Amino acid sequence: MKFFIDTANLVDIKKAYKMGVLSGVTTNPSLVAKEGVKFEDRIEEILQAVPEVESVSAEVSPYAETAEQMIAEAEELIKINGGDEKVTIKVPMTVAGLETTRYLSKKGVKVNVTLIFTVNQALLAARAGAAYVSPFLGRLDDISEDGVLLVAKIAELIRIHNLDAQIIAASVRHPDHVTRVAMAGAHIATIPYKVIEQLTKHPLTDKGMEGFLKDWNNHTNA
Repeated sequence: MKFFIDTANLVDIKKAYKMGVLSGVTTNPSLVAKEGVKFEDRIEEILQAVPEVESVSAEVSPYAETAEQMIAEAEELIKINGGDEKVTIKVPMTVAGLETTRYLSKKGVKVNVTLIFTVNQALLAARAGAAYVSPFLGRLDDISEDGVLLVAKIAELIRIHNLDAQIIAASVRHPDHVTRVAMAGAHIATIPYKVIEQLTKHPLTDKGMEGFLKDWNNHTNA
């Protein structure tokens, strides 16, 4: 399973990228708004900060309700950073989103269909040509449904029907989510930096490092 980071914060993106584990970035207008910058400018900054990743998702605005509006916005977004091929257009799981996905995918543009909460939605997105389908497991957990089970069902669907879409497990809240979606067959988990950092930690690792330091100091002071 690959790791994407879900943020618009350049500092966090650069820190995750330096670890050598980052394969992509997902963001949206809401995350960019928190940074107080223009959406297109931040996408360009992200693209320049992570030159070796496979995908940077740039989402159409919530004001784009029709396929025509989404396509018009998408055509501007794919010009960012000189038409960088890493730009993936992110659209919502709606009828207009599916129409946009079909149009863009036929032109060779990668599309990430987001806000997926059912297997049927994932199937529709994949058949429309989505490169990525993004089930939101944390939000399902919030309403007492099993988000990880949804990921597992979508993974089985993709395997049975030999679909090309990759699953991006989104709305990931904690390290156990990461473990479970990896075991459930997600191709990618997109997670906040704080969760990436949590994945590196364990009390026994800290205890072991303390022991190594103590032994080293005893050796050098002998």
